[in-house]
Amino acid sequence: MVPAPARGSSRWGAASSWTMLAALAGALAAAPALAQNFPITPGQRSTAEQVAQAGVPLSELAPNAPEEYTVKRGDTLWAISGMFLKTPWRWPELWGMNMEEVRNPHRIYPGQQLFLEKLNGRALLRMRASTDSSQPPTDTIRVSPRTRIESLPDASIPTLQLAAIEAFLAEPLIIDEKTLLAAPRIVAAPADRVLITRGDRAYARGIAATPMMQRVSGREDDYRIFRNAQPLRDPVTKAVLGYEAQYLGKAALVRNESSESVKTSSGKEETLPVPATIDIVSAKEEMRVGDRLLPEPPREFLNYVPHAPGNTIRGTIVSIHGNAVALAGQNSVVVINKGTMDGIEMGHVLVIQKEGERRTDTSQPGERSVIKLPNERNGLLMVFRPFEKLSYGLVLEMNDAVKIGDAVVNPR
Repeated sequence: MVPAPARGSSRWGAASSWTMLAALAGALAAAPALAQNFPITPGQRSTAEQVAQAGVPLSELAPNAPEEYTVKRGDTLWAISGMFLKTPWRWPELWGMNMEEVRNPHRIYPGQQLFLEKLNGRALLRMRASTDSSQPPTDTIRVSPRTRIESLPDASIPTLQLAAIEAFLAEPLIIDEKTLLAAPRIVAAPADRVLITRGDRAYARGIAATPMMQRVSGREDDYRIFRNAQPLRDPVTKAVLGYEAQYLGKAALVRNESSESVKTSSGKEETLPVPATIDIVSAKEEMRVGDRLLPEPPREFLNYVPHAPGNTIRGTIVSIHGNAVALAGQNSVVVINKGTMDGIEMGHVLVIQKEGERRTDTSQPGERSVIKLPNERNGLLMVFRPFEKLSYGLVLEMNDAVKIGDAVVNPR
């Protein structure tokens, strides 16, 4: 909820025909319905300042790039970028920005008109004000001196189709071995239940060194529940890089783990552990004894700047998300064996390569030799959630089915 400004001039998402998104549009992940002011990172601002005057060579434009385009509901920035550029991840270089006019460059709305400005062999993408009256006005307005409170739904278009990756942004699906071994576990369910679901009470224990305790006294702590942490191995070294877990739901810790002295049948006193009490507050699937818990991480408002890695990356697809899925298609989520320790960042775009076939060279009479054809580009993926040694990527483009073992390398 936001109050309307007092009498005078005020800019609401101001944008003129000489302004445009510079570094990125915000990808709203697990965010509330109200409009958010995503931060502009120093890197994004630096990129904006550098490219606002430069643009890209005309040779980088797509062959059928339109002279102008009106943004529609359901569009994504990636799709729009592919419409104008041969290499969509370079769209920050195409879009200039007026720092004085556009305080938050994370917004582009349906109804806004984009047009190409070509000058001296280079191109910039500019924006005319929205003609959609349902969107925030982009010109200077005057309002009467009274307070008006209303909600502002976030109608800006995302970088990607968030439905494809939303679960992966909200659920901790990759964990390391140390975290896995230390994770508390469900040890008991209600007496009449084998499976546990939303609304049930259950009991859980941590390891001796880290019992389940409320992090803030007097406040219920949220945990996420998961199962079947499967090891993900490097295809070459066979080393375990991490564990991929199946997300089941959420629980609230309502009573700490403790201990209690009880008398045995022989009359002696014995100290027994008392597990923590949890209430299941949401369930994607039913839970059972042995399932693990991880503390709810702090909420993050994520944004993506599609860009090529600055260092050399040569990795491999090690997993395709989904039960018994052997091949990945467009908008599939895959895991690659490169992570933050390799320099991978959120927004990195990588080329998927199809392994070249081995064939017999029969071109010379009487000679037979085995040859390997070159690896061929098969599509693009963008990293949207990196971990230390592994990363989740979304397949954005593909020519043929993508499979485990396919290479991922720097785009050119």
